[in-house]
Amino acid sequence: MARSWERQVRKNSTQLNKQRKKQGKPSIYSSGGAPADIYKGRNYVLPITMVALAAVYFLLGMIGQEGTAGSMTWIIMAMYVFLGLMIFLRRPFLRVEKNAVSTIKFNRDRRLAADNIAKIKLAKGSVVIEPKGKGGNWVFTRLINRYDTEAMGERLERFALTHNIPLEK
Repeated sequence: MARSWERQVRKNSTQLNKQRKKQGKPSIYSSGGAPADIYKGRNYVLPITMVALAAVYFLLGMIGQEGTAGSMTWIIMAMYVFLGLMIFLRRPFLRVEKNAVSTIKFNRDRRLAADNIAKIKLAKGSVVIEPKGKGGNWVFTRLINRYDTEAMGERLERFALTHNIPLEK
């Protein structure tokens, strides 16, 4: 009886969640807390580098084969341009939640709880979050990734005060 009951509950909850999704409401298991603040940037340095590498590869292909580029050269060039486009379209972000911050690093979502943050440094044009223990600092800059560091700094200042995290300006 227990297994059939669990299956019935799972079936009903999935149906209910589908209905709620159509209505624009959150799922029944989602937390009802305040939504996180998300600060998005734009990565443009690495995509420009990828397109430049494609151009260099094209020029080297033209020099090496009597002025004609082979099919492999065209494929590699297209892959470099495609990689640059993918990196450009995937926007870096900093999500400040109630008890944690998260970002994307090395193509994975990274999350840092408030009790694992050693220090937050705010400077003009950059924000640095230092984790406790191993792991590198999280650096968000206006120059490289076009973050709104002023708004991020204000929100992280409130976050640091709430969780008693040392803050440097």
